[in-house]
Amino acid sequence: MAMRVASRVARDANDHGTAAEIAADLTTAVSTNDRHRAAKCDMNSDSHSGGAPPIREMPYACVVHLETLFLDAGGVLVGPNWDRVRDALAHHGVAAPADALAGAELHAKRQLDEDGTIRATNDGSRGWVYFHLVLEKLGIPRSAETGAALAELHAYHQQRNLWESVLPGAREGLAAFRTLGLRLVVVSNANGTLAAHFDRLGLTSAVDLVLDSQVEGVEKPNPRLFQIALARSGASPDTTVHVGDLYHVDVVGARAAGLRAVLVDPAGLYEEADCPRVASLPALAEEIRAGAFGATPRSA
Repeated sequence: MAMRVASRVARDANDHGTAAEIAADLTTAVSTNDRHRAAKCDMNSDSHSGGAPPIREMPYACVVHLETLFLDAGGVLVGPNWDRVRDALAHHGVAAPADALAGAELHAKRQLDEDGTIRATNDGSRGWVYFHLVLEKLGIPRSAETGAALAELHAYHQQRNLWESVLPGAREGLAAFRTLGLRLVVVSNANGTLAAHFDRLGLTSAVDLVLDSQVEGVEKPNPRLFQIALARSGASPDTTVHVGDLYHVDVVGARAAGLRAVLVDPAGLYEEADCPRVASLPALAEEIRAGAFGATPRSA
């Protein structure tokens, strides 16, 4: 699946950089930052096996004192409006309950999150492959009807942004991060509507800064978007952790920019991942409160 998607989309250069350019940026940045980390601290990279260890056991000595969280939007703070997706499909004669769509989404996203696919696609093309995968998980084949429904949803997304459901625990997590004194910066692959969208959802006041890849002209996993976010927010890589939901977009990109990363994995689908994983933002807040990432432990 990943190779078919990669070969089909790799031909399409876009304003955010070709697959080859992004790959070159990642290779150079990862090599440079790995050398810097090795000089600064012992990462004990072989001390854990069989999946991601608990966050407080991860070797995060390079993060001297946690000051800033970068947060992805989709999959971390907001998700697709599955009621709207259900209604669009029904309008074209395709039955798919909203709860079934939501249940299939995490598995579809995990299938999409492969290195070759991520490097060879951009966020826009990747998103609609993702919707086809959601339908495939439910046994719904591609057809003229599903294509028409997705085209309708795409038109809505371009105007309003389909990721309009605030995820469970998102507001609570943001509030908890605030009580911990953290700077909060949204660093998201988006379509130019994110700032207005966050205003509409009442999320803008809960964070300090919102960066939209379409506005900035570069998207994750290219480390340049993280570098822009660091410069814009005044944050330091050593005191910043990025929170995302796609390993090959968020974790790989953040590491290439010299940041640590946490993967939001509510269904436990990334057991082999070599990074910390959390089920939700409130769970991450509890880990930080307990001293993860160099934060000073605090009582509740």
